[in-house]
Order: sequence, then C-alpha cells, then structure tokens
Amino acid sequence: MAANGEKQKFLLYGKNGWIGGMLIELIKAAGDEVVLGDARLENREAVAAEIDAVKPTRVLNAAGVTGRPNVDWCEFNKQTVIRTNIIGCLNLADLCWQRQLHCTLYATGCIFEYDDAHPLGGGVSTAFTEEDRANFTGSYYSLTKGFCEEMLRAYLDHLTVLRVRMPISDDLSPRNFITKISKYEKVVNIPNSMTVLHDLLPASLALSKRKLSGIYNFCNPGAISHNECLELYKKHVDPDYTWTNFTLEEQDKILAAKRSNNELDCSKLVNALPDLEIPEIHVAVDRCCARMKKNLDAQGWKPTPRGS
Repeated sequence: MAANGEKQKFLLYGKNGWIGGMLIELIKAAGDEVVLGDARLENREAVAAEIDAVKPTRVLNAAGVTGRPNVDWCEFNKQTVIRTNIIGCLNLADLCWQRQLHCTLYATGCIFEYDDAHPLGGGVSTAFTEEDRANFTGSYYSLTKGFCEEMLRAYLDHLTVLRVRMPISDDLSPRNFITKISKYEKVVNIPNSMTVLHDLLPASLALSKRKLSGIYNFCNPGAISHNECLELYKKHVDPDYTWTNFTLEEQDKILAAKRSNNELDCSKLVNALPDLEIPEIHVAVDRCCARMKKNLDAQGWKPTPRGS
C-alpha cells in the first residue's frame, strides 16, 4: 500500500519485459492494482487515450530497447532505438506532466565511464552523483540514453528517473548480469555499481507511491567486480565453474560497441528510503546467489559443464 494507506492504480508500460514482469508480481503482492499498457509509446495519441481511459494514480515505464543478445544490436537498428528510447520515453513523460501524474522511468546508469574526476577505485568520494551529466558515448544505446536523460530533466517535478546498472536477479534469466558473464568465453574484471533487483524494485515502488521525483542512482551501495560476482556464483551455485579474464582492449576488439564502467553514489536513494534495507553490493550479491541456488534446486536445475 502507499505511504498514506491508499490503494494505488498503476499503469505499467513494458508488460512483456523482464523488469516489467517482476513489477507486475510485486504490485499485485502489495495489494495494489496494475493495468498493463497496450499502446506503443511512440504513438502519442494512443498513449494519451489509454492514460485518460485508465485514470491511473501512478505510471511506470519499464519499456525500452536494449538489444538482443546485447547492446551491439542497437548499433545496427538506430531508428528503432530512437523510436522507443527517445520518442516513446519523452511522449510518456510529457503526457504525464500535462496531467500532473507521477511517472517512474526505469532508465540506465550506463551513461558514465571512469575519468580523471571519477577514477576507477576512487570509491564513493569520487562516484558519479545524480547531478553529473552523461560522459559515455561509446555505444549508441548509451548515447541515446544520455541524450534522453538530459531532456527529461525538464519534467522532474512529476518524473522519477532510475539509473539501473547491470541488473542482477535471483534466477538465471538471460537478462541477469551474472547469467550473461557466466556464459562469456572471457570476462573483464572491473568494479562497477550494480542493481540487485530483489532489493531495488520494491524501492522503486516506494518512490512512486511517495511521489519522490527526480533522478536516482538506482543501485546497491558500493562497487563489485566481475570476478567477485563469479566467485559468489561459484560459491553458491556451481562449485565447478571456472572462467578466464581478458583486458578492456581485448574486449573492445570483439564488440561492435564499447561498454560503460562506473561507480554511482546511491546515497540519495538510501537516504530517501530510510525504512527500507538496501544492502551493500557484496552482501546483496552474496544473498542473491544463495536465493538463486535455492530457486534452481527447487527446479531440479543442474549446471552444464563449460564447452559442452
């Protein structure tokens, strides 16, 4: 329920997506109502008609194009990326603003890269804050997301922008960051901010219900490396798992687009929700892998040896 005890009516876009599906379950479990948006966000008239027909108390935007199997797809489908990630996103934000209706956008924190002012290993004292502007343009996906966030700042009195980073779930979904890197032939090893969805998705609904608008670095406190994630996966899920590292330069040679690496300061989020636990990222991933193992055991899952 909302902070004032009133039942909320959420209009959710992105019903068929990974995060959208988890949000549907959370909203229903909380006893709130969720209506699944059918309109394509780039179709402004259809979205406006749907909002006016549904009359929601809150809107959630978990729709977006990231590319399959990864963001390299966006390099070759730029018009589709613009249509959904910019035109559609701005349409919804503007329509909600016109109606004084609170909207939450599940965006990305992959719009930054370590630099002289925000060095690798600098910790929270040099981590990117919500006031920082995008400085990473190495992929078309991140380029458009950075442009869009800058334009969305005009709507922040009724909009919450959540900078999701390398999201991790309690299962082996192909969208799960740990699932992705566990299947790579080689991985880089760089500390990053990450978003454990078990901890953060309830926080997003709390922000929405309380109308806490603005930009939020939507991740667990701290930064964790690829190797540390895989070590926890090995500890809890697959004790025989092994992996090999390679450098950023070697990775760039096999990708169509570069990848963002950064640490975000999430103290604004933590301070805004003092009644919710948002554990430090190493603790959060350890707990996540333990839940993952329990879930997989219940499904009778067995690890597949690498190379088979």
